[in-house]
Amino acid sequence: MLKIAYIGNGKSTNRYHLPFALKNPHVEVKTIYSRNNNSSWEKIEGVHYTNEIEDIFNDPEINLVVVATPSEQHYPWAKKVLLAGKNALVEKPFAETSEQAKELFAIAEEKNLFLQCYQNRRFDSDFLTVQKVIKSDVLGDLVEVEMHYDYFRPEVPENTLAFSQINSYLYGHGCHTIDQVLSFFGEPDDITYDVRQLLGPNRMNDYFDLDLFYGKMKVSVKSSYFRLKERASFVVYGKKGVFEKVTKDRQEEDLKHFYMPTNADFGLDFPEHYGTLTYMDEQGQYHEEKVVSEVGDYSRIYEGVYQSIVNGADKIVKDHETISQLEILETGIEKMLAKNKQEVE
Repeated sequence: MLKIAYIGNGKSTNRYHLPFALKNPHVEVKTIYSRNNNSSWEKIEGVHYTNEIEDIFNDPEINLVVVATPSEQHYPWAKKVLLAGKNALVEKPFAETSEQAKELFAIAEEKNLFLQCYQNRRFDSDFLTVQKVIKSDVLGDLVEVEMHYDYFRPEVPENTLAFSQINSYLYGHGCHTIDQVLSFFGEPDDITYDVRQLLGPNRMNDYFDLDLFYGKMKVSVKSSYFRLKERASFVVYGKKGVFEKVTKDRQEEDLKHFYMPTNADFGLDFPEHYGTLTYMDEQGQYHEEKVVSEVGDYSRIYEGVYQSIVNGADKIVKDHETISQLEILETGIEKMLAKNKQEVE
């Protein structure tokens, strides 16, 4: 069994982890730590809730600790977990810098411990469906892929009066889409960055547009807090056709309504959510058809962690992918700050 403890008892633990960990028959959730032990989330029967971290570090049965704290606490907690001799699964963004990530992976290697970033968005239905379409080769050689992660939440940047790198929009949401790009397409040949603070210097980073180049193909990752009407989640252009998936994965929407993964239709797309595939076949005939969405399932991360720790399988999220992602995030913020400095001067 994978016997798990959580550090943090907020939305991340209760909405994006526990419903999927508890679904796995190989997993037992044993302990949940929070500093004040006063979370408003309903307690789970049989789980030990504590504000004493030693209840986790001194428990020999616990063989995985999940760090699900606010972002700025990911690195220090992950380091404490590893130094206590425990395997660790760390929420994204994994750390603030690539150097911190390298340090953590070095500690894990030295102590022969498992360490991985929780990149659950690899198992979004829209991303899985896009992969299926690309692998079918019906689009021909790929030319361009557009990935959008938009909100209309102007109150978030407007109410954030100071800049924070790790709490920037690029770190908070680019960590989803950039990881998807790296996991499927690998390391890019080149990247161009357009990272902004639309409300001015020293305010929250609230917009980004990154172009990652793979030979003649470009993958664009774009997000904004000021999109009243969201752009399509994915648009994939090939020399023979295009695939557009307008709506995002529905797991998060179901979770927000407390509709849990124990339901057979959890997170499933309805026909109106299916993407549209348009292409020319080998005979020059035009086709336009709906593509049934793949089933998204964040619990696949926990199954992968179980297989890695218990059975020695390769990690789903490789160390070098986490480091590369952080290097991209760091560079984007550095370029934004440098541009702001030039404009002031």
